[in-house]
Amino acid sequence: MFGLIGGGTLFFLIGLALAGESVSFLTSAERAHGTVVALEWRKDHDGASRGNRGDDEPMAYPVVEFTPAGGTRRTFRDSTGSNPPAYYKGERVEVLYRSRSPQDARIDGFASLWLMPLTFGGLGSVLAGVGTVVVLKTRRRPQTVRQ
Repeated sequence: MFGLIGGGTLFFLIGLALAGESVSFLTSAERAHGTVVALEWRKDHDGASRGNRGDDEPMAYPVVEFTPAGGTRRTFRDSTGSNPPAYYKGERVEVLYRSRSPQDARIDGFASLWLMPLTFGGLGSVLAGVGTVVVLKTRRRPQTVRQ
């Protein structure tokens, strides 16, 4: 059970770190309008394990084109894919990017910014919580001696 608590705590801390990175990104990000120019269908899911989904259907990753302020047109593939696709070709999206490095861009959407922090943080909380409850429930209490 202590392994469950430790693993859950580690996942929770990873979730916090990812959330902190998203908050840091948001505080320094510039905004631009972009357009989904393609959907890149992939089965590898960027090496990320999706668990046992029961199938290995490809996921659609939006490829977005935008022009940063005073810059040249850029294209990026969002890091979050889905099936069915969350976006369609030609859809206008809001893009967040760092002015010093416009190649570091994301679609301004829940999945792009918060899916990984919430997944790790939520799973870690549940695992650590279950482990803690089990340990507390099974902990032996000292018995008093009666005379």
